[in-house]
Amino acid sequence: MMDFFERQEKLNNIRLNNTQQRAVLHSDGPLLLLACPGSGKTTTLIMRIGYLIEEKGIPANRIKAITFSRAAANDMKLRYQHFFPSLGNVDFSTIHSLAFSITSRYLKSQGIAFTLIEGNNNPQVPSKSLILKDLYKRNLKEDCTDDQLQEMLHFISFIKNNRVPQSDWGQMKQPNKEAVKIAIQYEAIKTKNPYHTLLDFDDLLVYAFQALSTDRHIYSTYSQSFDYVLTDESQDTSRLQHAIVEQLVSNHLNLCVVADDDQTIYSWRAADSAYLLNFKDTYPTAKIYKMEQNYRSSHNIVSVANQFIKRNSKRYKKEMFTENGEQQDIILKQLPDDQAQMRYVIYELLNTKDTGSSAILFRNNASAILYISELERRGIPFYMKDVDQRFFSHWVVEDILNFMRLSFNLKRKDVFLRVARKFNLYLSNDQIRKFERIQEEGDVFELLSRHIDLKDYQIQSVLAYSKIYKQFTGARPKMVIRMIREDLGYEQVLNKRAEKFGFNIDVLLDIMRTLEQIAESLTSMESFAKRLSELDSLTQSSKKTKDPRAVTLSTFHSAKGLEFNTVYMIDCLSGTIPSEEDMKDTDKLEEARRLFYVGMTRAKKHLELLTYASKDGKDKSESRFISEVRNIVLKKLNKEVKVKESTEPANPNTIQQVEELSVGLAIVHKTFGEGHIISLNNDRIILKFREVQKELAVNMVVDKGLLAKNQPFVK
Repeated sequence: MMDFFERQEKLNNIRLNNTQQRAVLHSDGPLLLLACPGSGKTTTLIMRIGYLIEEKGIPANRIKAITFSRAAANDMKLRYQHFFPSLGNVDFSTIHSLAFSITSRYLKSQGIAFTLIEGNNNPQVPSKSLILKDLYKRNLKEDCTDDQLQEMLHFISFIKNNRVPQSDWGQMKQPNKEAVKIAIQYEAIKTKNPYHTLLDFDDLLVYAFQALSTDRHIYSTYSQSFDYVLTDESQDTSRLQHAIVEQLVSNHLNLCVVADDDQTIYSWRAADSAYLLNFKDTYPTAKIYKMEQNYRSSHNIVSVANQFIKRNSKRYKKEMFTENGEQQDIILKQLPDDQAQMRYVIYELLNTKDTGSSAILFRNNASAILYISELERRGIPFYMKDVDQRFFSHWVVEDILNFMRLSFNLKRKDVFLRVARKFNLYLSNDQIRKFERIQEEGDVFELLSRHIDLKDYQIQSVLAYSKIYKQFTGARPKMVIRMIREDLGYEQVLNKRAEKFGFNIDVLLDIMRTLEQIAESLTSMESFAKRLSELDSLTQSSKKTKDPRAVTLSTFHSAKGLEFNTVYMIDCLSGTIPSEEDMKDTDKLEEARRLFYVGMTRAKKHLELLTYASKDGKDKSESRFISEVRNIVLKKLNKEVKVKESTEPANPNTIQQVEELSVGLAIVHKTFGEGHIISLNNDRIILKFREVQKELAVNMVVDKGLLAKNQPFVK
């Protein structure tokens, strides 16, 4: 009789390696399965479930599989049904779905009704975002921007998922000076009615843990519901989520945790890599297996990525490897500026037939806007992973549009009031309120001069602004944005607001720069506003595209779990990845390196890491991660060259001077054979060998005698 693994190979064409088989066979007791990128973790999990049912006789409904996202839960369920269509229904769900079930039962037993204020489209129900925006304005006397809202959402989620008591909230890093006060008021609003509480998604976790910890009946019900529990993507799990799972398995300890500590990239969402590193503290009898074979990527990518992540110290020691063959080496390329970087990527995509398996990865969502514009203009279909509309609703974008709107009708008091504080006028609250009460209609600058008691410098500014606005008429939108920035003093205002409210000034200036680039080819402010609206719509619809030729645009974070033949990692700059904040803290720097590693390991065959020398007239430095990768690549190349040198005689046509090199020159490389030079600058040379392209240091190839002119010689 065939054993389980032979059957799966015959029926489903699945052949598990030794580590995967050991993970499947380890049925009882706690198991931590460390799964390197592309190591087949989902297949292993599904096979383990099938083994428990087919071979161990465990009823399907006694097995619980918990994932981080709804999409992952659905994917696992579909794959299980495909491989084992007749074994019965296993309970696949997210941790939040499980928490909802526990919380519902718990609150009902307490006689408390509840309403969810997240993921609820009922207009009668106040949303979490609206409550927080209202509290922000009440406490800080300022409208809450989308970015500020996100920071508050992250702060509240972080303290709950880390089980921080309210007495310690003030010791946490806060997004604004009133963050703790806002959080306390927010909690009070939700629990104001003792018989009907409002819950957000994090509250589901809080109440679920409380129920399992304090209610004997609920604990007994759920801890006895399942004999085996499996959790996937556990590096994304918070302390609170881990604590819920601990309660769930406390009777039997039959827990299989699948994770990769090297892919923990959500600390801002309270994901806790320390839990994995200290797994045996919680489960002393646990077995730890390492799935180190990568089935996804080429040897070139795997070998470099493996050495790269080893620079982190807080990790399990692993040796990721692959039996896949060599493809192209990782390409590291510096372009003159950000526009040249974009043109390079677009031209590369125009010259490939494999756009549907190509991805552009970036650290910040704002980076995607110009690519969306250019891809659409060039007729290249695209798919945006996890659409973020915050660029188009950002207050800087709204300010620029309002400055422009005012130029069409200087009698629009309503428009002026939206940007009154954004002129470099230093208008006080009393002056603005007095202006609002003016009944007379007319040019807003004239009304200010006549009706408001202004200081001399304010009067001079008002007169200057009135003249500047006359210059807006008929001007191209890029020039108008420049005048807003410089002549109206908006950039100065941005710097002051960044200092006052803790905004990242580079992010704000990047938005201005992006708006200028969108405006570059446009001739009127109307066409500029229309183009922004078009790009907003394009971004929203890109999530739904079904075109198989679509290029994927994604942040590094959202790309986790995906794979592509070709990956372009753009904006690999110091200050971007790692960010300035990352570089001040060892833990944050290690997380940024993990994020870069996640990006690298999305590529199957071709990976390009791109930087540029300047942006908006300012010099830019490449990311330290680029330097780290370059050093790894060069060491690897030197090792290959030494092996080659020991077996070959000297070539009399060897190039010994940099001056002998020129673009188009046919050459022979000691390791890679015949090719030609396709690019050459002061310190880098790019060589083409059939389908493979190599970027090398000029001095190294000359000093080591790696190249010869392609002329026959006699050995």
